[in-house]
Amino acid sequence: MRKKILINAAVPVLSIVVLLLIWQAIVVGFHVQPYVAPRPLAAIQAVTDNWGILWPLVLGTLRETAIGYVCGAALGFFFGVIMSRFQLVQRVLYPQLVLSQAIPVIALAFPLTAILGFGSTKPIIAIVVWIVFFPVTVSVLSGLSHVDQDLLNLAKVYGASKWRTFWQIEVPATVTPMFAGLKIAAAYAVTGAIIGQGASPAGSSLDQYQTHANGVFNEAAVYGTTMVMALIGVTFFLAVVGVEVFATPWQRRTVARRVRRHRSATPKSAQ
Repeated sequence: MRKKILINAAVPVLSIVVLLLIWQAIVVGFHVQPYVAPRPLAAIQAVTDNWGILWPLVLGTLRETAIGYVCGAALGFFFGVIMSRFQLVQRVLYPQLVLSQAIPVIALAFPLTAILGFGSTKPIIAIVVWIVFFPVTVSVLSGLSHVDQDLLNLAKVYGASKWRTFWQIEVPATVTPMFAGLKIAAAYAVTGAIIGQGASPAGSSLDQYQTHANGVFNEAAVYGTTMVMALIGVTFFLAVVGVEVFATPWQRRTVARRVRRHRSATPKSAQ
């Protein structure tokens, strides 16, 4: 088991190292100038040298993303449950939700800034909510639409209330598809926060820092800031994966039981 965990952890790390080596090879092999694309170590050094400036900006982005993510996930869960309960609501709202996602986020950022206030974090959080709630809504609605009907009928036979049936049968059946939507949303939430920072500057931000670095042709800082943004997104994704691991223990137990049964059923001669 430990060996499998180490392998699963090592493969992504090695893939990142390979990506950095390819980046280094392209810059060196094609003699790319530093003002076009720096070497990976130069971008990393630009981050470490200015970490005292970047750290508060990272915290601000994390805070805006986290608030928007939680609010968007809660809103998505609410919409998913309501639409699963009332078919009329689903027929009315679902096309509107799809239409809302057809609007480019960058085009939505400026109207939200005008409505919620320039220089405020509200538009930034609203954009994150806008990005997060749709995949969560779709995944929750899909999960609630595929609950085992036999379990629901059995609950009715035993006289379970609708509220108890919902929490003990329907919600657990929705957890797995819901986390699929949450992981998709986590990957895009930081993108929404950065777009919001560009449209509604609320003090210093990662977007402003990167824009200033680009204006003075400090491409090492530009690429380094991009790496920091990517790291924030990966951190959010891994955080959701960690919550999923604790929230769905039956998935790993089922796999472990199948492995043990397979090993016990395999004849010693075949081993």
